[in-house]
Amino acid sequence: MPLFVFTARDTSGRSQSGRQEAPSPQVLVSTLRARGLLVLEVRQADASDAETATLLERLNPGYWLPPRSIDVEISLQQLGVMLRSGLTLLESLKTMAEQASRPSMRRIWRQTALRIQQGSGLADAMMEHRCFPHLVIQLVRVGEQTGTLESVVNRAAGTMERRRLLRTSLLTALMYPTIVFFAAIGVSVFMVLGVIPKLKTFLSSLGRRLPPMTQFLLDFSDFVQQNGLPIFLGIVGFIVALICVYLWPPGRYFLDHLMLRVWPLGRLFRLSATVLVAHALGTLIRSGITLVEALRTVEELPANRYVAAQIANARAAVLRGSRLADPLDVRDAFMPMLSRMVAVGEQAGTLDDILDEVARFHEMQLQGAIRQFSALIEPVIIIVVGGIVGFVYISFFMALFAAAGGAR
Repeated sequence: MPLFVFTARDTSGRSQSGRQEAPSPQVLVSTLRARGLLVLEVRQADASDAETATLLERLNPGYWLPPRSIDVEISLQQLGVMLRSGLTLLESLKTMAEQASRPSMRRIWRQTALRIQQGSGLADAMMEHRCFPHLVIQLVRVGEQTGTLESVVNRAAGTMERRRLLRTSLLTALMYPTIVFFAAIGVSVFMVLGVIPKLKTFLSSLGRRLPPMTQFLLDFSDFVQQNGLPIFLGIVGFIVALICVYLWPPGRYFLDHLMLRVWPLGRLFRLSATVLVAHALGTLIRSGITLVEALRTVEELPANRYVAAQIANARAAVLRGSRLADPLDVRDAFMPMLSRMVAVGEQAGTLDDILDEVARFHEMQLQGAIRQFSALIEPVIIIVVGGIVGFVYISFFMALFAAAGGAR
């Protein structure tokens, strides 16, 4: 298919130019007009134009950077809109290849459109790119087989959006205490290494016996300054050891399991796992994927290895003929309501609807738990940071009062 270079203006009068493949200039003009553009010029690109465009695109660092999850999510939303508007799959893919904001996403959609032209299915073409989650590929495959690609693509985009919002909620809840924790460490280090030595010089010049609290503070500062390097190396060694344990599969399994049991973060993580598994499993089952295959796909979603292992155990149990509700009754991984409602759904034959209800209910529970966690952690952080600073000031003023009393 020939490549054309076009110049056009949008509804606001801004000039736009680009390149697009089309069977003929007339077809390209019609396509551009359908996008609301006023076409000024269309000409067929020669070999030098194509080579220059390819070279300039590859010089862009974004061409080699992998697309982000949100880039895939937005592209799937656009694909669903174009398919719903009546565009063919190939036209939709080529349009996205032209309009994608990230160069790597444009390259992926161009390659996907080329594979479609060569006779491949959309799911098979998407499998060649790691940016597409397995859940999305499974949904697209079912949509191709059942002729419901438009609705399935929208469902896949919605699933990715829900997963992103869930992750964002958790990160937001953890970001504030993490930042303040490191700020408290920084304040403590600054006082021990910067403020207290100056106070020591001043208090020593008074020539008075210091109160026990003040003496303890000065002794602690001396200890840290004399053993600063071993302490620093010990902290670095501990962090490196923790990273090595996390990268070791049994170690990561243990740490992930431990995080699910630590109060109050464990409840947040269990709620998050319940929402993720219930929503994804319900979406896959509603789309026509078998329970065993749906469990195999959902097993890849959780970042927590302990939760993923419980889903794998559930899949193995279902293959042996067990009900799904029984292996999901794991209090360390999921909320208790999940297994109970799944049992009801299995008996009533409405498992997908029940799972959606479970996901919505626990999503509201998660938002409430995040607000409670934020309300709880803020006064704790204030007390800790204020205690550190207050201890230093009280020790200093007690030394001044002791010196003033001795002088009288």
